[in-house]
Amino acid sequence: MATLFRFLLLPLLIFSDSIISIHCTGVGINYGQIANNLPTPSRVAYLLSSLNITRVKLYDADPNVLSAFANSNIEFVIGLGNEYLQRMTDPNQAQSWIQQNVQPYISRTNIKCITVGNEVLSGNNTQDISNLLPAMQTVYNALTNLGLNKDIYVTTAHSFAILANSYPPSAGAFRQDLNEYIQSILNFHAETGSPFLINAYPFFAYKDNSEQVSLSYVLFQPNSGMVDPVTNLHYDNMLYAQIDSVYSAIRALGHGDIQVKVSETGWPSRGDLNEVGATPENARLYNGNLLNRIQQRQGTPAKPSTPVDIYVFALFNENLKPGPLSERNYGLYYPDGTPVYNIGLQGFLPRMDYSASRKNLLIIHLIGGKDRMYTLISLKFVKVLELAKFERGEDVLFLIAGDWRDFVIAKQPIQSYRK
Repeated sequence: MATLFRFLLLPLLIFSDSIISIHCTGVGINYGQIANNLPTPSRVAYLLSSLNITRVKLYDADPNVLSAFANSNIEFVIGLGNEYLQRMTDPNQAQSWIQQNVQPYISRTNIKCITVGNEVLSGNNTQDISNLLPAMQTVYNALTNLGLNKDIYVTTAHSFAILANSYPPSAGAFRQDLNEYIQSILNFHAETGSPFLINAYPFFAYKDNSEQVSLSYVLFQPNSGMVDPVTNLHYDNMLYAQIDSVYSAIRALGHGDIQVKVSETGWPSRGDLNEVGATPENARLYNGNLLNRIQQRQGTPAKPSTPVDIYVFALFNENLKPGPLSERNYGLYYPDGTPVYNIGLQGFLPRMDYSASRKNLLIIHLIGGKDRMYTLISLKFVKVLELAKFERGEDVLFLIAGDWRDFVIAKQPIQSYRK
């Protein structure tokens, strides 16, 4: 029977390729939770699985999220907020935090990175700025003491505002008042092999200077671009120019061996009256074109052999975020799982909660056209939990099932299995 199952499942896998090709392979997503209307983490786990997203960045170490994603193939970045910086300079508190927030989950949930603080250096809290590197070092030492430093790296995410100059990219330079802090952080990255994270938003550059900045240039649309007069490298979009300007700034401080990753980038679909360019169409173009480039594994002009490593901001609109209207409208999805705009993603947010670690839950993707539909025939009793219909003839069937060898694939009218 197992042989029959494998034989009959083959067409299903072949048909699935056309769907998978438009999914988010290689892209990371920021999963923020400053909202009171978001779906439960277990439902989000299935949404991200259906999108083929395998990298998620959190701003905390939410145990509900880490538990919901147990036994998934998703790689996590977890965060220590700025409010933890002073405490994390204490070795005992740092080790206790890891023992409580990392160790209980690491065997089942793939935690790869801890970010210590967010956009600290561009803020005005001098105590946080002074505590940042000691906190990073102490957290790393605690990981080392627990034997986890080979599996989990430590870094921090910076605002693009730490740069004093970014044009042309070859002249990228950090702010002089921050150089002593950044130099020490770069030394830490070089010693531990961790990346330098930057939050880069071409939207801000366009919003603040829309008469001078080309909209096509910031949205990855066809345009004449710009040529760096020093390197003679051609740039057809602002994000890649921003990334290379960070590489130049790092190199100016004596380091050429540190990878730059984009920890946040995105475009809001709504904004206040003075937030020029914050529209659903511009957000669709920015994120859609960006995802296409990530799937092509493009590098920047200065680093063509290093594919850009990017976490898109954000998964959901977050209705409780403070600040201008745009802050609450960066999401690819509304909290009910509806796309804010169409960039070709076909994801599924279940109406019910399913545990990601539940071993007897079988998810079958049923792909078929008008003349060809495959469904699941159980040789034993099976309870159909939910059947969701997608465009392009894709159906996802949620089943409480026994061993997979109890099932075969056969052509049947799909309607007969709708409950």
